[in-house]
Amino acid sequence: MDAQALSNGTVWLSIPTEADIDVITECCQDPSIGEWVTIPVPYTRDNAQTFIDDIVRPGWAGHSPTWALRLYESGPVVGMIGLGERDESSAEIGYWLAPGARSRGLMTQAVNLVCDYGFRPAGLALQRISWRAFVGNYASAAVARRAGFHYEGLSRQGSLQRGRRRDHWLAARLPTDPPGPALDWPAEFHRALEQTPRPH
Repeated sequence: MDAQALSNGTVWLSIPTEADIDVITECCQDPSIGEWVTIPVPYTRDNAQTFIDDIVRPGWAGHSPTWALRLYESGPVVGMIGLGERDESSAEIGYWLAPGARSRGLMTQAVNLVCDYGFRPAGLALQRISWRAFVGNYASAAVARRAGFHYEGLSRQGSLQRGRRRDHWLAARLPTDPPGPALDWPAEFHRALEQTPRPH
């Protein structure tokens, strides 16, 4: 698959390279990323090198693209977002954002860019993009809901993180879903998301 950079003029998504390894390593020191993402903890520079070598490069060679989120075209990495192939017409989205870039709506914009590319016939021509997050990760849920993902339920002990099984939430977006936030999430999310910082 040819590498495809994406941008809406506010966020820039491009392929992470070896030049980004030190910044990726620094970002992944933040405890809030390690708490919710299936990365090694502690996270080392070797882990970032392995990420580039074993995830990013093979992903673009197949159908599992990963983008670095930047605030300008040649800027440093402030987040990561990718699509992991589930089958020939579906993928699962995953993302993280460094603390200094949060509460500005950047990841919601990035998710929309990636989904648009994923659904586009000239992109990945996907029919479904799924999302999951460990129970309690309301910040990720807020992004998914704002980006139009519809809540589909709870998977008990459905994910493994560093040897520990955890419950996770499920949601998905289809190319036929209307644009804008999904309003069919359970009441508990509406209450919790009211307390989640919103973009400004």
